[in-house]
Amino acid sequence: MEESELKWFALKVFYNKVYELENMFKEDGVESYIPETSVTVERNGNRKTVKRPLISSLIFIHTTTGKALALREKLEGKAMIYSTRVRTQLTPVAIPDKEMNIFMLVTSSGESGVEYIGEDNPRYHKGDLVRVIDGPFKGSEGHIVRIKDNHRLVVTVKGLCAVATSYIPRCFLQKVDTAY
Repeated sequence: MEESELKWFALKVFYNKVYELENMFKEDGVESYIPETSVTVERNGNRKTVKRPLISSLIFIHTTTGKALALREKLEGKAMIYSTRVRTQLTPVAIPDKEMNIFMLVTSSGESGVEYIGEDNPRYHKGDLVRVIDGPFKGSEGHIVRIKDNHRLVVTVKGLCAVATSYIPRCFLQKVDTAY
């Protein structure tokens, strides 16, 4: 792989300052993605719908490995890039495009009922791998699990996080024979 190839990387954000980092990335010309949800808040008798991070300490950036490494110093004390040790050096972990695209499809659908269920955990991988063939989550793939007495689709970014959709009718699902 070339060093100039754009890849997705996840960052753990300290003090829930994801929007502050999003602005910093814009200034640096780095594309970022924050999984968000809409919530209704009431202040002084006025109800208003606002966007909030679905996962308060997580932001994704789309950049080269070299640029991600260069950002480390600027991010010190604000965030850390999820990395793995390769020999003696920490290297940012790239998220496969397919996995990230499915995650963004589900978390940016605008549908209510999408819920963050914590870190990616093997218990959420039980059941059939399915593809959604209709509705607002069309094109996403994940595993069907039972959460709070409802069958829901769980989409994961391996080793990082998982989100569960709201209920999806069975007629919108198609079994996938091979895992991705």
